[in-house]
Amino acid sequence: MNEMIQKYFNIGIVHFMAFPETIKGEGPILETVKKIAKDEYFNAIEVTWIKDSNTRRQVKEVLEQAHIKVCYGAQPRLLTTGLNPNHIIEEERQKAEKTLLEAIDEAEELGAKGIAFLAGKYEEETKKEAFEQLLKTTKNLCDYAKKKDMNIVLEVFDFDLDKKSLIGPAPYALKFAEAMREYTNNFGLMVDLSHIPQTYESSKFVLEVLKPYIVHFHIGNGVLNSEAEAFGDTHPRFGFPNSENDINEVLEFLKCIKNTGFLDPENPMVLSFEVKPWKDEDPDIIIANSKRVLNRAWSLL
Repeated sequence: MNEMIQKYFNIGIVHFMAFPETIKGEGPILETVKKIAKDEYFNAIEVTWIKDSNTRRQVKEVLEQAHIKVCYGAQPRLLTTGLNPNHIIEEERQKAEKTLLEAIDEAEELGAKGIAFLAGKYEEETKKEAFEQLLKTTKNLCDYAKKKDMNIVLEVFDFDLDKKSLIGPAPYALKFAEAMREYTNNFGLMVDLSHIPQTYESSKFVLEVLKPYIVHFHIGNGVLNSEAEAFGDTHPRFGFPNSENDINEVLEFLKCIKNTGFLDPENPMVLSFEVKPWKDEDPDIIIANSKRVLNRAWSLL
């Protein structure tokens, strides 16, 4: 493609993965948000909970000044606390719903138009019950978000490797999305390149199956070799040893996005890097790595 990728996507970054010391809603949030805000490569940023109200106010001011699209990832509210939106014990499900409702309020405060979250762990013998519990949670979230003209996005994860989330793989995500769209129109799915190998699927298959419901994209990496360093859904840099995704895989993902009709300059979707420094790697170098990979893949499209 000869045109800039920003014509077709709001290129973003998952801030709390690039700077993982902020994932619990504390740490150098403001300083690291400023780094992204100063980088004109990015038209979008994905933030998460910010526990301190003064820091939250300052972050909001920075993001407004930067003229950048704000997205809110509520995944850390679940992953760092063990809360499960599809828990079959109703009291436990309600705890997860409560933090996600709080996330909607915080997202609104920060200028985001919705939140993203993930399904929780499940047991095969109670999978149907868990599915119904997730529907209950998600419907309640959508009802609350609709009052604020906001959207709810469910990210598709692995089902048996690391996160062991109820949703995916893609066909099961499709079943859930169909049920949700019958109920409301402010629900959609997020597809992450890093999770596609983890569900033993291909980019072409996932995008074709889920096309009517996809509203957001992530690109990242993962390691499937259980004996290798950074095994699991760890989101290491592109080209990490024994990992799944690099320039060729990003190129294939972009080809599938193009072929399924998602390139729309009038209404560009968010395409965010979800990459995490491994051990003592420098976040700025990992972000530069991501840009190089995406730029090269785009140039080959």
